[in-house]
Amino acid sequence: MKVFVGVQEIARSIRNPVLTIGNFDGVHRGHQALFHRVREWAEKLHGESVVMTFYPQPLKVLAPETGPPLITLHEKKLELIASCGIDVTIVIPFDREFSKISAPSFVKDILVGKIGVRALVVGYDYRFGHGRQGDIDFLRQMGDEHGFFVDIVSGIRVEETVVSSTLIRQLIKDGDLREACRLLGRPYEVSGTVVTGRGRGGRLLGFPTANVRLSGQACPRPGVYAVQAEVNGAIYGGAANLGYNPTFGDDELSLEVHIFDFDKDIYGKPISVRFIDRLRDEQRFSGMEELVEQIRKDVARAREVLSKEGSLSCRGILTEAEREFVGGACQARVG
Repeated sequence: MKVFVGVQEIARSIRNPVLTIGNFDGVHRGHQALFHRVREWAEKLHGESVVMTFYPQPLKVLAPETGPPLITLHEKKLELIASCGIDVTIVIPFDREFSKISAPSFVKDILVGKIGVRALVVGYDYRFGHGRQGDIDFLRQMGDEHGFFVDIVSGIRVEETVVSSTLIRQLIKDGDLREACRLLGRPYEVSGTVVTGRGRGGRLLGFPTANVRLSGQACPRPGVYAVQAEVNGAIYGGAANLGYNPTFGDDELSLEVHIFDFDKDIYGKPISVRFIDRLRDEQRFSGMEELVEQIRKDVARAREVLSKEGSLSCRGILTEAEREFVGGACQARVG
């Protein structure tokens, strides 16, 4: 996949561009449906499939105090978009100056003038431009005027649930990782760096842990989870405690991962932790002996859950029924 940062270097170099636009936080199954439709149009028009996204996300610039936490970090988002078979991603460096571009200028100067769009695929509630003044009717009008198709995709449902980044963030916050996994099409994961902890895991408890410095992503509800950890390109099973370690009276949120059958030095290394299932709430224990016994049970339970992980309904590929839904839910209009 080719990645352009900004539109200045494009100079209409993309062949018959078929484009979709959005934040695409999480690259969930609704986004995947949009991308599938973009690829279908690109094939029909002998063109290239194109995703336009923004970095940083607009709300991080316009309302940093209230902007939601990310489901997926920027680099991971690009990886996931590429895995969906998209030919080109255009990353728009978003700032307050860009936010002032009017809807007509965005279409005429960028989509038509810089990119040369041939078809545009967007969700049913898409709005854009300064003050969100551009809507679907306006896009169709611009398509008529400038000669590009506008294709509208209805909300994608997974077993009657309309998929959205907002819903997935709430599921993560609630600790419902199985449902979040179902809507994402894969386990939810956070990325960070392994840092020096308090030295309790291996020395005191007999269960060494990788202590992960979190990177500002959406944080699951505190508790104990069955996880997968990716380190240096290899994936390992594990059990993780996300919380405040009430037995020891800590007051800072931490993620501690006990990686099964692992003894390498990974301090300072990047790590990705995939939350497979929630095992229990975090709790305070009367002492070390009771805590160690519970950790043994947690590790055994996590191993059991992970042994069945292949049966979890987490997949990144649209089912045939979803493909049919995408096709049936779209309306094409010749500009």
